[in-house]
Amino acid sequence: MSRSERSPLLLAGLLAAAGVTHFAVPRPYDATIPRALPGSPRAWTYGSGVAELVLAAGVAHPRTRKAAALATAVFFAGVFPANVKMALDRRDRPTPLKAAAFGRLPLQVPLVLWARSVANGTEGRS
Repeated sequence: MSRSERSPLLLAGLLAAAGVTHFAVPRPYDATIPRALPGSPRAWTYGSGVAELVLAAGVAHPRTRKAAALATAVFFAGVFPANVKMALDRRDRPTPLKAAAFGRLPLQVPLVLWARSVANGTEGRS
C-alpha cells in the first residue's frame, strides 16, 4: 500500500479513535466545551464524537472521501475554540498539563492541511 493510499486511512483511524474516546472518556471533552454554547456540555461531547465517527467512515470510503475530508478540515477548524478554551483553562495548572494544552493549538493547522490534502488527493505526493 502506497503512502497516498495509507494517508486517508490513517486520517480515518485518527478520527475514529477520537470519536470513540468522546464516548469512552467524555469528562475531559466536557470541560473543553465553551460555556456560551447552548445545551449541556455532554451533548456537545457526544455530538462531536458522532461527527468524528461519521467523518471517519466517510474518509475511509473512496466514494465519499473528498467530501468527508473537506468536512473534516472544517471540523478541525471548528473545534479550535474548544482547544483554546482548554489551554486557557489550564494556564494555572502544572507545567506538563499547561504545555500539552498550549502545544496542541498549533497542531490544528497540520490537521486541517492533512484533511485538505486527502480531499484533493495530494497526500503523499512530492
